Amino acid sequence: MKKLLSCSVLAIALGVTGCTSTNTTNGGAVGVDRKQYMFSMVSEEEVNNTYAKAYAETLQDAQAQNALISKNDKQMKRLQAIADRLIAQVGTFRPDAKNWKWEVNLINSDEVNANCGPGGKIIFYTGIINTLKLTDDEIAAVMGHEIAHALRSHGREAMSKAYGVSAASEVAGLFGVDTTNVNLAQTGVNYLMTLPNSRTNENEADLIGLELAARAGYNPEAAVTLWQKMNKLGSSGPEFMSTHPSNDNRIASLQAAIPKVLPLYEAAKKTNSTTTKK
Repeated sequence: MKKLLSCSVLAIALGVTGCTSTNTTNGGAVGVDRKQYMFSMVSEEEVNNTYAKAYAETLQDAQAQNALISKNDKQMKRLQAIADRLIAQVGTFRPDAKNWKWEVNLINSDEVNANCGPGGKIIFYTGIINTLKLTDDEIAAVMGHEIAHALRSHGREAMSKAYGVSAASEVAGLFGVDTTNVNLAQTGVNYLMTLPNSRTNENEADLIGLELAARAGYNPEAAVTLWQKMNKLGSSGPEFMSTHPSNDNRIASLQAAIPKVLPLYEAAKKTNSTTTKK
């Protein structure tokens, strides 16, 4: 109630009428059903286009440094095959995501990192695969987590919060508070591109990613072994998974959710086995 009231007050003060509550995904077996608050002035198309440009620039930089892995590379083909199986399941949570312009790329770097941005733009770094010696199931756990952030529009949600913060500054300005240092656009870009996800968003991505992987026929237990490997890295772990909650708490949360998705995994295994035999 307090969040909705705050959003409405800002909208009225600034003459903006597009603050709405929504749920960008279906709850799935894991039951992610939190309402999200978005400003219509931060459109999904705008966020996707902004990220697509940043994604293209990242690939161009990697290409210039001869670090962009060829689509014909064995490791890249492995990554693409896992992505294809996961992407085939996104409609369970978000039907429109099946029509996104999905891309998967691999960059040769020691960086222990991976990302899936708005609109389905996936990047993996060889560092995370090689350093952690990831199995296919563990890669699916990482990728599922990142895809979940995109499905839940966590980037757009963060930008909406950023616009809300800047809007609040503008309201403050009406009451004589100095807001000359506020840059609305830059604040939005910072939230989208650089700031870490909240504890709530990370938990949602953990759960949805777990279910995506299970539905795609990847063992959900791999999410636990992945985090056990993360624990061993300590402070040198990947930035994309360094935010809230603690690794031990994440493992406990994932273990509690595994029984919910285990039947989906078993069903997917049977389907894949039948398809292989044919």
